[in-house]
Amino acid sequence: MMKPVLTIVVPCYNEEAVLPVTIKKLHQLLKNLMQESLVSPQSKILFVDDGSKDQTWEMIYKEGLKNEHVRGLKLARNVGHQRALLAGLHAAKELSDCVVSIDADLQDDIRVIREFILKFQEGCEIVYGVRQGRATDTFFKRTTAQGFYKMMEKLGVNLVYNHADFRLMSKRALHELERFKEVNLFLRGIVPLLGFQSDVVYYDRLEREAGETKYPLKKMLAFAFDGITSFSVSPIRFVLLVGIVSFFMSLVFGGYFLTLKFLGDTETGWTSLITSIWLIGGLQLIAIGLIGEYVGKIYNETKQRPKYIIDIDTLNLPVSKRQLVEDELFGVPFRKVSETKQ
Repeated sequence: MMKPVLTIVVPCYNEEAVLPVTIKKLHQLLKNLMQESLVSPQSKILFVDDGSKDQTWEMIYKEGLKNEHVRGLKLARNVGHQRALLAGLHAAKELSDCVVSIDADLQDDIRVIREFILKFQEGCEIVYGVRQGRATDTFFKRTTAQGFYKMMEKLGVNLVYNHADFRLMSKRALHELERFKEVNLFLRGIVPLLGFQSDVVYYDRLEREAGETKYPLKKMLAFAFDGITSFSVSPIRFVLLVGIVSFFMSLVFGGYFLTLKFLGDTETGWTSLITSIWLIGGLQLIAIGLIGEYVGKIYNETKQRPKYIIDIDTLNLPVSKRQLVEDELFGVPFRKVSETKQ
């Protein structure tokens, strides 16, 4: 069997603290896989710089000059984790037989990538890395994460439970993924829609090597809400249901109050009136806001703006004049660049 060309795609945003460890560990893993003849010597690690404000890109670029297995993709600006990951997948698909995506903090256990490759060689087009459990998470994070997956399941969204973006995809799967043109990306929901033969590999979540998480509570909640509204119209249907129930309840209470009026058993007051106004007004605002969220997504889709713009690509493109300027800034002579380019 021919050895597949593997590319490991690593989206990065302000990861200078953890990047040296990440590069070292992934490169050692790649060398081990080559020594076992599981992957081709042409395999690469592709770091995608998502508009970092620190020295992330400089570190990626310098490492690429001295390490033939490390390449970089620099985006023109910060576009978010999902789009940065998609940029790396698109860039790697033509030069790879399979692509593994993993976050730069290496909390996902890279040792199971070997099992990914074995399952790929058995015929799997997609292999999901799935956490064994969430014992290392805080009670709040564990509870909200489990609640999110259960909610998505009830809304009819097909997600792999406890799976994030640690997965292997074949070239065939990546080509089909490219056909999904939507701007509102939620890859955890899109990839299962491909329907190819897939399998899961379980692993234990590790502690972050260095740096800080790039997904605080605010971003996690926004990501979850974006996933829900990108894949299901059930929230709007729920609002419709609440409106219908409120309408019939108002008829019932209307009849009740009219009966009291005719019986002369009413008293003037404002408590029930104010309560009703605030309740109905709140429901209306929620409904308008939720509908507006969907309308906003439609608006973004119709503009058809590019999901990302690539500034520098050292995986697919030859050395550019822009890079030569950077080489001078980094103190790297052009001769050295030419020798490392393939």
